[in-house]
Amino acid sequence: MKWQAVSDQRFKLAEGPFWDDQQQALYWVDIAGFRALRLYQGQVRHWQFNEPVSAFIPTSKGDALVTLASGVYRLNLDSPVERPALTLLCVADPMAGNRANEARCDSQGRLWLGSMQNNLDAEGGDVPLERRSGGLFRVEAGGRVTALLAGQGIVNTLLWADDDRTLLTADSLDGVIYRYPIQADGALGERDVWASEHPRGVPDGSAMDAQGYVWNARWGGHCLIRFAPDGRVDQLVELPLSHPTSCVFGGPDMTTLFVTSARPASEALPLDGAVLQVETGIRGLPSHRFAG
Repeated sequence: MKWQAVSDQRFKLAEGPFWDDQQQALYWVDIAGFRALRLYQGQVRHWQFNEPVSAFIPTSKGDALVTLASGVYRLNLDSPVERPALTLLCVADPMAGNRANEARCDSQGRLWLGSMQNNLDAEGGDVPLERRSGGLFRVEAGGRVTALLAGQGIVNTLLWADDDRTLLTADSLDGVIYRYPIQADGALGERDVWASEHPRGVPDGSAMDAQGYVWNARWGGHCLIRFAPDGRVDQLVELPLSHPTSCVFGGPDMTTLFVTSARPASEALPLDGAVLQVETGIRGLPSHRFAG
């Protein structure tokens, strides 16, 4: 595969890629750099915050959601880079000392948000993880929050399978991707392991293609693993990166795969911290805007 960086920029912790098919625009964040970024018509624009931001998702109303450590906010995309105009939508996880991590919208446009202990200091430096205080929450269009899981370590990957009857989500501290049945009332049933531990890195964010295969970024593993719909390893996709963080399908034909990455403090590869793209010839599933 011929990987290319979407820009010359390198980020501390690029994450949460989102492809907006309406605008043909790529959204992502630099969690540790406290920035939300958008690539639109060949230009990268960013909005700077004073706290970690884990997801940047456009909405049906034309603004965007940003999941900050202090809550989920609406961002006016016309506001200045250094003075982003924010309106609080909700505080999904009220636990002090936590921050948002993985966040994606389901096919109904509801936001699913996983949280974790805040492992970043005021300058974006690393703080040791000491507790499994994370949770998983669902946010409706009007801002109503439903708590779904507690006692999570690092929630990563949020995908829906079996006609939205199943949630696939990883806990990176466990090193596996779990499968939860979604019950008729919206609650989650008893989980089982969908994809087991693998020597090539820890499961981070994922994308799903139109055949139901899951492309999972492997933190520290220099690769993506493509899992078959039954959770078995189908393919290893080597990357010119040490710490891929997530991926998403996009482009005019939904066959371009975008991969975000982190840049380690030492022994970084030239492309570590870049956002990469490659043409796969495989059609992916679309990202969904927030319905509110």
